[in-house]
Amino acid sequence: MQQRTYKTAVMVVHDLVATALAVVLTFVFRFTGDALAERLHALPVLLPPFLVVAGLVYRQFRLYRTKWRFASLPDLAGIVRAASVLAFGLLVLDYVLVSSDLYGFYFFGKIAIVLYWVLQIFLLGGTRLAFRYLKYARSKQSSARSATVPTLLLGRGADIETLLRAIESGSVRKLVPRGILSPRADEAGQTMRDVTVLGGFADLERVVGELAARGQPVRRLVATPSALAPEAEPDDLIARARRLGLPLARVVSLGEGMRDAELAPLEIEDLLLRPTVAIDRPRLERFLAGKRVLVTGGGGSIGSEICARALAFGASALMVVESSEPALHGILSQPALLNAQAEVAGSLADIRDRERLHAVFTEFRPDYVFHAAALKQVPYLERDWSEGVKTNVFGSINVADASVAAGARALVMISTDKAIEPVSQLGVTKRFAEMVAQARDAEQAAIPGHPTRLIAVRFGNVLGSVGSVVPVFKAQIARGGPVTVTHPDMVRYFMTVREAADLVLTAASHADGEARSLVPGAADQRAAVYVLKMGQPVKIAELAERMIRLAGFEPGAEIELVFSGARPGERLNEILFAREEPRVSLDGIDGVMAAKPVFADRARLDVWTASLREAVARGDRAAAEAVFEAAIPHFRERFDKPVEAAPASPDQRATGTVHAEPC
Repeated sequence: MQQRTYKTAVMVVHDLVATALAVVLTFVFRFTGDALAERLHALPVLLPPFLVVAGLVYRQFRLYRTKWRFASLPDLAGIVRAASVLAFGLLVLDYVLVSSDLYGFYFFGKIAIVLYWVLQIFLLGGTRLAFRYLKYARSKQSSARSATVPTLLLGRGADIETLLRAIESGSVRKLVPRGILSPRADEAGQTMRDVTVLGGFADLERVVGELAARGQPVRRLVATPSALAPEAEPDDLIARARRLGLPLARVVSLGEGMRDAELAPLEIEDLLLRPTVAIDRPRLERFLAGKRVLVTGGGGSIGSEICARALAFGASALMVVESSEPALHGILSQPALLNAQAEVAGSLADIRDRERLHAVFTEFRPDYVFHAAALKQVPYLERDWSEGVKTNVFGSINVADASVAAGARALVMISTDKAIEPVSQLGVTKRFAEMVAQARDAEQAAIPGHPTRLIAVRFGNVLGSVGSVVPVFKAQIARGGPVTVTHPDMVRYFMTVREAADLVLTAASHADGEARSLVPGAADQRAAVYVLKMGQPVKIAELAERMIRLAGFEPGAEIELVFSGARPGERLNEILFAREEPRVSLDGIDGVMAAKPVFADRARLDVWTASLREAVARGDRAAAEAVFEAAIPHFRERFDKPVEAAPASPDQRATGTVHAEPC
């Protein structure tokens, strides 16, 4: 933080010196003799207030938000606007306050003001561009010395140009671009930053062969986002790369302009989704800059991504709460946390331990709490039902109470689409936790000021999360099959881990922003549940078949696809909102939907919670389910909607094949 303040101070001093120099040079170039002497004599009186005004103008136009090594056209545009405002101000002052009617002469004059405008832009912008070029030249030399991996870059021109800049700046290391392959035929033969477009994706074998014949063998392929778009036919690209035995990586960027770019192996799941929802990065940067963030279950797949994204968007402090010591060590050892400029800490704590949780929250004093700790595997919760109640219900109550007691601005509770009209222990415990959050949110809404907001975010199935269907399918394919699907008509919504994390942050920003603008007493009109617009659901059987083909096999012929039968707590279709949940319009926020709360009052929830505690203490599942049926009427209907499931095959019953859990 001190280093950043120092660098900003240096930039401010430079700009003010450049402003003073622009004024002096204007006089020197424009005037001579007595006219010059008179104006230079007046500088000690006129220049200080002008520099103060100039500093405020530069700050207004955000000249200090970008590092000089990344200076670009938007920064130059800001300089032009700032110089234009100052020049116009001089024009108004000169012709209104220092006009010939009052003093008998124009202190600047129109020609001098135009000259000042040109000099000011040159002195402010020229230094930045020179500094950027110096850094670029040094980083390019350094990158060239360390570059060891001959690479083909894949994608459209705009993406490739950005990636080449990242390679030159050192953000992406060790790559030696030997050529470009573009899905657009009209880009063939063009040159981008001294690298030539050698053809399209269909020319991959030819290009690799020609480069090898010239003594420049390709060792890696790097795909930009445009190379993975459906119209680019990425399935064929993966098949070609595998036939050549070339590793295929994709570009992952945490920042604009790929300043924090990194490469990751291209996985099959990267091709299974619709285009991801574009995140409003400036909104989240404004929302999280300088804030203190606490994440429960921060060592899990969702929690760890929320931690990384919160830091990427400018959180000043992060507390990771985790009950698993290996998971806590794993997340705190990640580069995104180790290299963060923010304060990062972790606490071993179980959300079931109310006193320990309150102690952690009270000491850290979070602005925002993201509650990702939960038990979520449907088969285990159907068997060990009391553990699900202890964690998903009682633990969530502890987190909600600790957030309110610590004065957090908002708590976001991670829920699931299985909470809607629930038929499983996972769904019903998550729905009960949603109701707890909504009841406490209504109580908080009646308090003046800025009390805690408590909301829930419902996910579909998160690719790559622990227990999700894709890793299970990949493992089954790697063993040679069979790939097991519970039912031929089973469909699910899917989203990426990053989409899930960004949805959580976006929901929190809305809950603590636009949703607070409602009049007091209108708590029942506020958004209480947020859901990502996930497009059309995916049929699990078709997903399995595509994954088999992407792995280079033919479904049925080389790897068998079998249906095992739906398990307890599963249903064929997932839904996003209950029938009685009224929708809320979220103007200006793309890709997210919301609903108003449907909940019982706090007194009734407390009675139900006490009854649940008694049922768990006695190990009485029937009593616990009776409570859930009273609180959530849809839960009574779970036996009225049987799932027509194909029976498990004799081979599966004999071998005990692992089943994929799509959640």
